[in-house]
Amino acid sequence: MRFILNCAVALSLVLPLGAAAQDQVTVFTNVTVIPMDRERTLPNHTVVVRGQRIVEVGPSNQVRPPAGAQMVDGRGKWLMPGLAEMHAHIPPGQAPAAQIEKVLAYYALNGVTTVRGMLGDPRHLPYREKANRGEILSPTIYTTGPSLNGNSIPTVEAAIKAVTEQKAAGYDLMKIHPGITRTVYDSMAATAKRLGIRFAGHVPLDVGIRRALQHGQWTIDHVDGYIEGLAPEGAQSQFFAFNLVDQADETKIPELVAATKAAGAWIVPTQSLFESMMGGKSADELAAMPEMKFWPEATINQWKQATANTRQQLGVTPERSKQYLELRGRIMQALYQGGVPFLLGSDAPQWWNVPGFSILREMEAMVKAGFTPFQIYQSGSINVARYFGVENEVGTVAAGRRADLVLLDANPLANVSHWGQRAGVMVRGRWYDAAEIQRRLGELSKG
Repeated sequence: MRFILNCAVALSLVLPLGAAAQDQVTVFTNVTVIPMDRERTLPNHTVVVRGQRIVEVGPSNQVRPPAGAQMVDGRGKWLMPGLAEMHAHIPPGQAPAAQIEKVLAYYALNGVTTVRGMLGDPRHLPYREKANRGEILSPTIYTTGPSLNGNSIPTVEAAIKAVTEQKAAGYDLMKIHPGITRTVYDSMAATAKRLGIRFAGHVPLDVGIRRALQHGQWTIDHVDGYIEGLAPEGAQSQFFAFNLVDQADETKIPELVAATKAAGAWIVPTQSLFESMMGGKSADELAAMPEMKFWPEATINQWKQATANTRQQLGVTPERSKQYLELRGRIMQALYQGGVPFLLGSDAPQWWNVPGFSILREMEAMVKAGFTPFQIYQSGSINVARYFGVENEVGTVAAGRRADLVLLDANPLANVSHWGQRAGVMVRGRWYDAAEIQRRLGELSKG
């Protein structure tokens, strides 16, 4: 989806990383640490950060803060890793620099310290490097190349060319969209395997979930293709199989779970997208959510119209929506219980998902689908590190890890809604307390 922002705030987001910043020491004292290596908490601990790294984690009576350190009182608070948005969108290449930087700042200021951009552009590659060097207020960026879809790769030759070019350009992975024919998909996948670049995203209808898994699709986003995989062959799908609920044969779920596990695929649910489009809230109620003040009114009006049109076209009723969302929940639970790993992602900015803000609503939607808070935080922290092969870099609170942290005023393991009660965020060792976050968000909302 295209979106437009009128941005004037850019200079405040540029953060040159000088020697002083690299040597900055910040100490969180007397805090309850949620390390995320397993389900546990470490009460009354002190965490020392120097530059971009955590250098010490230990009981507060055993850790001595360095002289001159910036002290953050953690009494009555919880410290955990920053989370990831694994189905993120960064504004496209023709967008003004201020617009791109504004969206990246929204993610970071909401405690989203890693994003997997799922609609890449050549212009995103320099931003990836700027973020990695700490030059802008931004999450760590992984990015796909431009969309691979029925229009961009209509032929085998076009698919081979696109894969070769994206690999050479240095993208982290490739994004699959609908419309790709089976023959073209097969050639795309074979070329990707030969060149060593992964692909992820949608499951084209002509391909189907089983074939996508056989060819090694890295993530299945939106739980796409599973309901179609339970329906009779040849059934016509509309909007992620909303119309196929009554035709789904749930006895086939174990077979699909086994195939997914064997393929080594990951699931990125984006459940909040479906809760918004098919849930019980009216478009006016969705538009009244607090985070909508940070997004352009023109885009929100487009979302309202798209929601009304989609619901009318599909014949959405409360009963039908309940059936659909519950079926998605059962499929997700079966996949999770079958050992298929999950990654946290909301699809922002897509309908009703404002970048950074929407990760909380995604977690709340995952609770409705039967997941525990810890399972959800795993999907946004340690699982992300495992997915990218950077377990020694991020995903846990431990000495040597990058200092991407979130300090919370309430226990997030008791209720995921407590994620919204942030006392501060640390991005690559830079600390933003709640007052600073609100100041920056206020500036951004005026742009």
